Amino acid sequence: MDYKDLLATALRAAEEAVRVILEVYDSNDFQTEHKADDSPVTIADKRANAVIEKHLAVTGLPVLSEEGRNVPYAERSQWEYFWMVDPLDGTKEFLKRNGDFTVNIALIGQGMPRLGVVAIPVTGEVFYAAPGWGAFKRTAGRDIVLHKRSAIDLSQPGLRVMASRTHLDDQTRSFIAGLKEPVLMSRGSSLKFLLLAEGQADVYPRFSPTMEWDTAAAHAVLKGVGLSVYQEGQKNELVYNKEDLRNPGFLAG
Repeated sequence: MDYKDLLATALRAAEEAVRVILEVYDSNDFQTEHKADDSPVTIADKRANAVIEKHLAVTGLPVLSEEGRNVPYAERSQWEYFWMVDPLDGTKEFLKRNGDFTVNIALIGQGMPRLGVVAIPVTGEVFYAAPGWGAFKRTAGRDIVLHKRSAIDLSQPGLRVMASRTHLDDQTRSFIAGLKEPVLMSRGSSLKFLLLAEGQADVYPRFSPTMEWDTAAAHAVLKGVGLSVYQEGQKNELVYNKEDLRNPGFLAG
């Protein structure tokens, strides 16, 4: 597997997706619709998905995207490697115009994220990781190495805890209440994972529903700095391309 070329393709795809997303963001013409689960989708989601799939097609690997076709499990279960995409993670934040939305592109291999690119349109920053490369943050034309981190001890005081702006459920509140003098931090979309990767936060508990494409790319970035995303109450990491694409509860850090 040539990760260098695949990473370059994913970075180009994310760059063009950012461009089309910002065109819509600046236009205020979001053309919002609602899917069957009542979640919003905008013209920015659709245009970003189209340009990402165009770029990834040259790799010859299949694509599973939130805004792409619904691929039956009987088909995708045969995929050894494939792209998992969320072209605009945080559509609700996009509609609120608060900047907390991202472009997520991951390469999944044998059930695990092998490569990940997460772009933040409003800042122009891009986080990425690939096997043998480590993890990086691209900002203002520079690639900055993200240093390796060690898993935290949940018994230590003053942990910086990431929480969702819109999904702070009772189980998460209970987890936070069990920590010693926690400092609560809140961001939208996959930005929560990125703050962990940068060392600006310590742990991210999430027990309310997420989908695989919400976590895959940022999971790869965390793996690039030596951190993990564990299934709730287990020592096993989240796995991908399950028959049910919903994630179980998890603890990242």
